[in-house]
Amino acid sequence: MPAPLLHIETTPALPASADAVVIGGGIVGAFAAYYLARRGLKVALLEKGLIGAEQSSRNWGWCRQQNRDARELPMATKSLSLWESFAAETGEDTGFRRCGLLYLSNDESELAGWARWGDFARGVGVTTHMLDQTQASEKGAATGRRWKGGVFSPSDGTADPSRAAPVVARAVMKLGGSVHQMCAARGIELEGGRLSGVVTEAGTIRTRIAVLSGGAWASSFCRQLGIRFPQASIRSSILSVAAGAEDLPPALHTAAVSATRRGDGGYTLAISGRARVDPTPQQMRFARHFVPMFARRWRSLAPGGIEGWKSGHETLSRWRLDRPTPMEFNRILDPRPDQTQIRLTLERARALLPALEKRPVSAAWAGYIDSTPDGVPAIGEVGSLPGLVLAAGFSGHGFGIGPGAGHLIADILTGEPPIVDPKAYYPDRLNGSAWGKVADF
Repeated sequence: MPAPLLHIETTPALPASADAVVIGGGIVGAFAAYYLARRGLKVALLEKGLIGAEQSSRNWGWCRQQNRDARELPMATKSLSLWESFAAETGEDTGFRRCGLLYLSNDESELAGWARWGDFARGVGVTTHMLDQTQASEKGAATGRRWKGGVFSPSDGTADPSRAAPVVARAVMKLGGSVHQMCAARGIELEGGRLSGVVTEAGTIRTRIAVLSGGAWASSFCRQLGIRFPQASIRSSILSVAAGAEDLPPALHTAAVSATRRGDGGYTLAISGRARVDPTPQQMRFARHFVPMFARRWRSLAPGGIEGWKSGHETLSRWRLDRPTPMEFNRILDPRPDQTQIRLTLERARALLPALEKRPVSAAWAGYIDSTPDGVPAIGEVGSLPGLVLAAGFSGHGFGIGPGAGHLIADILTGEPPIVDPKAYYPDRLNGSAWGKVADF
């Protein structure tokens, strides 16, 4: 079974014009459209498939400050507040709860790394608690094991990946914006060197502003515009088990396996960082840029197959605006899960949490996690193309910081004071070297 997803009804007719067009209906694009609409802009949100159907519904659902890279931490902190305020503003339920995140370990070096991060985090006002052996073992009682230590971050939480992006898109429509599923953006039009329209398979929307939040498709889309955006994806596989397991932590991470309670009472199970690298034309093009990233994380990665090549999201081909594009031939990236990893994940989870032993598997899926060379997202106006804001390369962190990213995009486009300092996210930084600057977490 594929990843669960809430299906919503969206706007049937494409507008002739809009104040802003958002390309890509994942969590970042949905929140960008929402915050733009809240400021009174007429917004059109375009999605080639279904809202939230790719990585935005295929992740763990964690919304965390804990162990964030220093460049992302301010946005993570702001996002937690925005997850809460969104529900109050709209009456829509994303499933967000500040349930706290629990990390357990028997590895001294891992514990030392968490402690160092905790020292840094407390200096910037983030609440995080190091756990000694007794505390970790008590909080991890569901494992039936003794632990050397751990971390508990009480103000962090989770949201529901199956419904978050769709309900945000629904809120956009309540504010007067339009949302269009099964409508791929093929490219843009220029007037006087500035963006003047977004060309879709259903027609052209006249606009002076566009946001490209295309996830794993963003780099190939940029290529059509003469924009060089180094991006690579890895295929991650996870599963869920049915409800019925009692007295488990709502969100637990260990080196062996991680478990997250879902909105339906079941649990999502995954091995952190474990993924397949599927060769693609784009990956080969940008390979040298990702050497530092792969050098740091090679122990978690394994060679993949031709899945990515066939998917078309990292193609180097050029497409015409009057013909179907690769995005229309593959509406939703739905790669095959790695069955070896699925079996290993389930085996480890049941060994760690005996309450899961009798819980049947309800679904298993894979998704492509798109990354930049330094593991930090690219958010900002593209210098060579006035009117276009890029928001991509979230490197597996986009779900949790989606509200903050969407708010920052709206700030940039409306000239409001930015919710966080945008400098660390400027896309132009990727024109230089990322060597030695790879995100720590």
